[in-house]
Amino acid sequence: MIDNLIASVTVIIFNSNRKMSISTTPTTKEPNVRAGVEDLMKRRFFITPAFQIYGGVAGLYDYGPPGCAIKANLINFWRQHFALNEDMLEVDCTALTPEIVLKTSGHVAKFADFMVKDEVTGMCYRADHILEAHVEKLLEGKDVNEEKKAEYKHVLARAGDAGQEELHQMLVKYGVKSPDTGNAISAPYPFNLMFQTQIGPSGQLLGYLRPETAQGIFVNFRRLLDFNGSRLPFAAAQIGNSFRNEIAPRSGLLRVREFTMAEIEHFVHPDRKAHPKFCDVATLKTNLLTAEAQGTTKMVVEMNFGEAVAKGIINNETLAYFMARTQLFLHTVGIKPERMRFRQHQSNEMAHYAADCWDAEIHTSYGWVECVGHADRSCYDLKVHSEKSQVPLVVFEEFKDGPKMVDTIDVKMNKGLMGKTFKATAKEPMDFLDSLSNDFEAGLTFKERLDTDGQAVINVNTNQYTITKEMVTLTKTQKKISGESYQPHVIEPSFGLGRIIYSLIEHAYWVREGDEQRCVLSLPAIIAPVKASILPLIGNAELAPFVHRINRLLKEAGISCKVDDSGSAIGRRYARTDEIGIPFGITIDFDTLKDDTVTLRERDTTKQVRIPISDVTQTLKQLCENNSTWQDVVTKFPAFESN
Repeated sequence: MIDNLIASVTVIIFNSNRKMSISTTPTTKEPNVRAGVEDLMKRRFFITPAFQIYGGVAGLYDYGPPGCAIKANLINFWRQHFALNEDMLEVDCTALTPEIVLKTSGHVAKFADFMVKDEVTGMCYRADHILEAHVEKLLEGKDVNEEKKAEYKHVLARAGDAGQEELHQMLVKYGVKSPDTGNAISAPYPFNLMFQTQIGPSGQLLGYLRPETAQGIFVNFRRLLDFNGSRLPFAAAQIGNSFRNEIAPRSGLLRVREFTMAEIEHFVHPDRKAHPKFCDVATLKTNLLTAEAQGTTKMVVEMNFGEAVAKGIINNETLAYFMARTQLFLHTVGIKPERMRFRQHQSNEMAHYAADCWDAEIHTSYGWVECVGHADRSCYDLKVHSEKSQVPLVVFEEFKDGPKMVDTIDVKMNKGLMGKTFKATAKEPMDFLDSLSNDFEAGLTFKERLDTDGQAVINVNTNQYTITKEMVTLTKTQKKISGESYQPHVIEPSFGLGRIIYSLIEHAYWVREGDEQRCVLSLPAIIAPVKASILPLIGNAELAPFVHRINRLLKEAGISCKVDDSGSAIGRRYARTDEIGIPFGITIDFDTLKDDTVTLRERDTTKQVRIPISDVTQTLKQLCENNSTWQDVVTKFPAFESN
């Protein structure tokens, strides 16, 4: 399967505002593609604005029947490709999350975007977005010299990562106004993107709708570890909805307030990040836009994953393995290889604890869109939840060579004196001193300071404490241990399913040559909302039993199908099925009455073969499961030419 998915890749040129130029020429202009796709999605009820009869709410969408089917098929294939093939442990955690969990993870303090307000109307905008839109217009001006172009491109590169003051300075410098009214705007200020609520009737327990699914996995780490027989590495997976109170959602499914995520948390030893199956994907070629290139050449490079790890471009094998698996997944569901790349986070984008981060980006008419994030999060999440909850989220690993003697620091505290001295906060310095028994180097350093100066100052949370020799006795000693405890590191692939769905629909959309009214969605059969249409040539009572028979056979085999016996011309019915992505059409005609055969039509080529009804189910099943190709079918069965 991997060999089939390795494709030649078009070199993609990246510029600072993340717009793309490709060496191949698209057959349809991107704005026309977007208009056609959005019209199709609304007209055929792939999606619709939620609560539309009441005017709708920005950033909220409902999936209609074909959209819902594509989403379900995408999720089913994701489960097969990742959860099943990688032996992952799937969980389904609550979306309603107590405040303490998200305070500990850092979301309450830091999960924010900068917002500005129209000083007259009060309309809110995301500050970096209106800055980018304004500067892009300046860049398109007729009289812009090269120096100004370079300046504007630098602003576009910086806008998304700028701090509050820098953002304010740029908004003022370029005279940015409210995009809808031209009114003055406020200075930018942070706006937390989480939906807050109260849990229970008292109003005393605050909570949030989760902004990501990952935290539910982290707080269940001990249960997952026990379930897995206390063995590492292992991965947990979760599919579910997350919520972000976007300031000004737009671009359809690309920026919404409620969305479905599929996330993986792969737990691994901090010093053992090789992957046993990496050899399966090491030769797979990919498009990489490195952090270094973003600051210099702007060029995507093509190389295989093995080379990227060997050269230190991708931090480790496990991270690269999941990137490769993601690429195979996206190609299989219909993302065009030449319009996909991995972009590495620059240092100012990454959290301080992250070792390496890569986004799988897909090019659409909106530009490059981040659809899957891949991060080596180190042990940050387990560490902070361990410290706050006082529940050790660690793995104990026995030494392979048996027990051994190790140096340690024995800690004996005068708890009475410490309680009298520090009163209500005495637990903080006590916990700090107690931790020294598990960290020999830190304990030895602290002992030396205490022996030399008679006291030592420590900082715990926001408090400062002076520890004296009378409060604690530290003794260097040895003890026998059978193993060691450690907090595993986490490799996290995080999929935004709505963004993937929009991208694959846009990639699949095209118009038949010579007929702009006949659009086609070339969705792979594995993702298509319906696998086959059943089309009696005319509404004749003699053909009806064959319609019912084939319908029953396909459904018994788990193959979704749709009967269209409306009586419209067969060409019009083909067009209706083509535009919602149905890959195969079964036509029942008067020859069916004679020899129990039907025609099987392939959507993209419109080619047909004559096939016995007894072979239809198995043939479609193999096609829909990627176990055979249309060329295999054409080779096996006689071609059919309509009159």
